[in-house]
Amino acid sequence: MRLLWSNLHKNQYDPEKHYLCLMLIVKRESTNPFFNLAAEEYLLHHIQEPCFMLWQNTPAVVIGKHQNPFKEVDLAYLYANKIPVIRRISGGGTVYHDLGNINYSFINFGKQSSLVNFDKYSQPIRSFLNEIGVEAYLHGKSDLKIAGKKFSGNASHVYKNSVLHHGTLLYDSNLTILNDSIKMESSSIIDKSINSNRSQVVNIKDFVKQDMKTSDFMEQLEQYIFKEFEETEYYQLSKHEKEEIEKLSIEKYKSWEWNFGYTPNFTILQNITWKAMVLELSIKVSKGLIQHIEVNKESFVELDEYLNSFLQKPFDIDLFSPSELSASL
Repeated sequence: MRLLWSNLHKNQYDPEKHYLCLMLIVKRESTNPFFNLAAEEYLLHHIQEPCFMLWQNTPAVVIGKHQNPFKEVDLAYLYANKIPVIRRISGGGTVYHDLGNINYSFINFGKQSSLVNFDKYSQPIRSFLNEIGVEAYLHGKSDLKIAGKKFSGNASHVYKNSVLHHGTLLYDSNLTILNDSIKMESSSIIDKSINSNRSQVVNIKDFVKQDMKTSDFMEQLEQYIFKEFEETEYYQLSKHEKEEIEKLSIEKYKSWEWNFGYTPNFTILQNITWKAMVLELSIKVSKGLIQHIEVNKESFVELDEYLNSFLQKPFDIDLFSPSELSASL
């Protein structure tokens, strides 16, 4: 049965009417995570027809718009392994991308009150998996699972009368690196950021009966979507669109201001050893910058002067680690 979504051309949307319109399948060959996240935002703001996209990234950790990277991931591990942390425009939790993972995206138009619909936009994915013999289902608000284990996290972002719905599809991902990358920091951080909902994860490939490479799975899923919608057409990004997306990726998605400076205000409590005394620091951070550092015991001029030298500087998880700070004093 073909999917009959009530869609319209972006500039012709009328909430009182329901028409079927074209579903574009946007071809995206890039595996650059900065470019690909910028592409979603650019297309959400500019594309004139509903669209579907499949895309992949080289290793990257992608956090939700309102998350705190300093507590969601193991930054030391990511730095050591040169895995970037990138903030996306949608909410939700932290996910890991690599070339064994496939990302899917829908952009659609409608009334703001009905734009976000996790069941609707994940249904084609579930139907395809069921067709190839994988019993996938929606669990809770936004997780897709197989046999009780998560293989897909989903999120949405609304812009005017448009919605971006996207999700991961762990097909043959390196789950060891995934778990090491998104291991939450043990430091005591007090904030109001959105916390990830940690779940046991699994690769789809483990449940596919036939021998199917990641590229084959991706191609079959794309063909399924192409056939399932009433009217579909392939769409290639123009040279101008690619240039605009690249510009956005550099100005926003590669910027410290977006990936770290956008972090909700937080306070981190950190113990240090100074002159044989164990002291607790209370470090307040706003827009990624250190605003105030307080010591839990009486003031020490030498220590206060040293700590004040960090004010208005970007916070980093290693700045106040016990070993680093104690060695500097």
